Amino acid sequence: MSLQPLLEAPWIIQLHAYAAFAAFALGLFQLAAPKGTLPHKTLGAVWVVLMTIITVSSVFVRPALYPGLPLARWFSFIHIFTIVTAFGLISGSLLLLKGGPALKNHARPFIGIFIGGLIIAGAFAFMPGRIMHAVAFGG
Repeated sequence: MSLQPLLEAPWIIQLHAYAAFAAFALGLFQLAAPKGTLPHKTLGAVWVVLMTIITVSSVFVRPALYPGLPLARWFSFIHIFTIVTAFGLISGSLLLLKGGPALKNHARPFIGIFIGGLIIAGAFAFMPGRIMHAVAFGG
């Protein structure tokens, strides 16, 4: 295991990866911690910001690896998670802002983002040929 491949990656990829690591750890904490408390609300807002950073930066990950890549080739199958995550962030945030009975439903899209955007998409990031595979398994 070596962080060297990540440290040598373009800055947008580093931002994407570090935000994902932080969001994963914070998400685990949020799932286990008491709900409705000030720390839950505050850390939840931080988690939404981290997930927004991950979502926006994900659009630029492939072009960062291949400078000059035409727009038509910017996206791969993993970018489906970008759209799903953006939708989940908006849905969950709107439920929070709506308050009242809708407030209880905000967990559903956020848990979906955690599972789909961090666990499943994160697993794809460790496939052979990707930077995180080189970080975890070498070469």
